[in-house]
Amino acid sequence: MTQASEPQDTMAAVLSEKAGGPETLALRRVPIPEPAPGQVRIRVRAVGINYPDLLIIDDRYQYRPERPFSPGAEVSGIVEAVGEAVSWPCVGNRVMAMLGWGGMAEYVCVDAARCSPIPDSMSYDDAAAFLMAYCTAYHALRDRSALGQGETLLVLGAGGGVGLAAVELAKALGAKVVAAASTEEKLGIARLLGADETVLYPRGELGREGQKRLAGLFKAACGPDGASVVYDAVGGEYAEPAMRSIGWQGRYLVVGFAAGVPSLPLNLPLLKGCDVRGVFWGAAMERDPQRHHESVAELTDLYVRRKIKPSIQRRFCLEEAGLALNALAAREVSGKIVLSM
Repeated sequence: MTQASEPQDTMAAVLSEKAGGPETLALRRVPIPEPAPGQVRIRVRAVGINYPDLLIIDDRYQYRPERPFSPGAEVSGIVEAVGEAVSWPCVGNRVMAMLGWGGMAEYVCVDAARCSPIPDSMSYDDAAAFLMAYCTAYHALRDRSALGQGETLLVLGAGGGVGLAAVELAKALGAKVVAAASTEEKLGIARLLGADETVLYPRGELGREGQKRLAGLFKAACGPDGASVVYDAVGGEYAEPAMRSIGWQGRYLVVGFAAGVPSLPLNLPLLKGCDVRGVFWGAAMERDPQRHHESVAELTDLYVRRKIKPSIQRRFCLEEAGLALNALAAREVSGKIVLSM
């Protein structure tokens, strides 16, 4: 990553100047932004790293911001300045915020409505790793599937941030959790967070025989009634085996596509009487901000009561943003990755 000189009234920012992987990012000096009406400026203390960051710099995400832009969808920090018509937060408040992009910088301006207070007991690193994972999982399990006590949840990608968040939240909701991941290390963390059963699945191409074997493993772990809910943050060839393990009138949650967009045979939803439900928490937050703030309050209460806590496995500095994204792309890290300022 290239570096530039440091004139006054500027800040360091990681920029995507052309489409590509983490190696295309550059560390630049850019002007410190001023908050517009309705916005606040945050001095960033930590940035959460998420799979959409990889997609957005390669023009493979739902949104394509004009370049140059900084990736980084979630940040934590201190409010340093406020624009007109902002009643909260105030200067000096500790906040976490969802941006979409722009977070990999020393300062960022964001709509005040996108900010949430950080509890006194929560660190900046935990706050930066909190919203994307837990709000996605909470929206999926509470709003989209109404996961109930005693039901069985199958989590694909249980070693990642959103997968581990689903494991924790499902246990808090009283469900049986079957965690599936690609390494024993990841499954070990899922067990520590409460997973009742685990399934180790292979990485790489499965083929038809591999899919059949995996479906058998899922069915055995979920029990004779099958999974009440499937939480799929992986997709690819893993989706069909998971669908085959779902129970009668189950709910299949489409959360992400770490292994590619799957092709599901539609005879399976018919035979299972099940629903396939999309989980797009970012759009849900925009359409129903009141429910978003209610969810964040409920989740931070769980954190304060020590029911949930982000599983941060690696920390990098801002200059190492490319290394952090490479670690995420290689799927070599369980839990969350954070850039600490």
